[in-house]
Amino acid sequence: MSEYATRPDNAPEHCPGTDSEQAGKASACAGCPNQNICASSKPKGPDPGGVGKSTFTANLARTLAQDESSQVGVLDVDICGPSQPKVFDVEGEQVHNSGSGWSPVSVDENICLMSVGFLLSNPREAVIWRGPKKNGLIKQFLKDVDWGEIDYLVVDTPPGTSDEHISLAQYLKMSHIDGCVIITTPQEVALSDVRKEITFCKKVGLPIIGIVENMAGFVCPSCKKESELFPATTGGGKKLAQETSVPFLGSIPIDPRLAQSCDQGRSLVDIAPDSPAIPAYQAVVHSKYRI
Repeated sequence: MSEYATRPDNAPEHCPGTDSEQAGKASACAGCPNQNICASSKPKGPDPGGVGKSTFTANLARTLAQDESSQVGVLDVDICGPSQPKVFDVEGEQVHNSGSGWSPVSVDENICLMSVGFLLSNPREAVIWRGPKKNGLIKQFLKDVDWGEIDYLVVDTPPGTSDEHISLAQYLKMSHIDGCVIITTPQEVALSDVRKEITFCKKVGLPIIGIVENMAGFVCPSCKKESELFPATTGGGKKLAQETSVPFLGSIPIDPRLAQSCDQGRSLVDIAPDSPAIPAYQAVVHSKYRI
């Protein structure tokens, strides 16, 4: 096995590694507690990147934090592309270590954030890590960060079903997490990849809270007319939810001011209180499948 192969901590001696095409299928995998996860982790085709997962994560956290009695933690495990420090305007902040562990960076009175972006000397620095190092950092984030008393921990993950997803599924398996929210856009090219993610979650026993369709339509800030930029040629996220028996949590429209708020690290409520995306996020949070 190559020195660059990736192996879970509790893997058998002859584990082929999670990057191998034989992951979860080789004879050495028989009886391994990670077999189902590894067998499900090799996506076919492109990862469903660009559907707005990080933007959704940040705005979901801000929406949850509108209840001032709630404490919200955001964990950015997109190791190679950490964007949450930029989205929350806390780039360059330092993580402090104490006897109780790493202290997350305070974003607002009731939002705190932990990201690999805080551990880089330069935000433009490329993170070129293989599986074991990624897994080790995620384990540290979950075990060694002193989150304090929080009501919600929102985790931003990279596209696909990669090392980060395998590690989270393994480490959180016994913590009785509420589950994951799957983000898609209306067009089939995104839906086809999201189907693989749903299959992955079901195979590894990761609960799915529901599906959110992002970029569901463009609402003109002037005339308020909605246009369909990404046609749902196969029914979009709502039909996918019906086909897979997964709850549909709602749709988020496109608003250029949403991208502007992320670039500026500000809340959408502050720069565009009339944005149609705001009630859409609130509807997702307050749906009957409450997050």
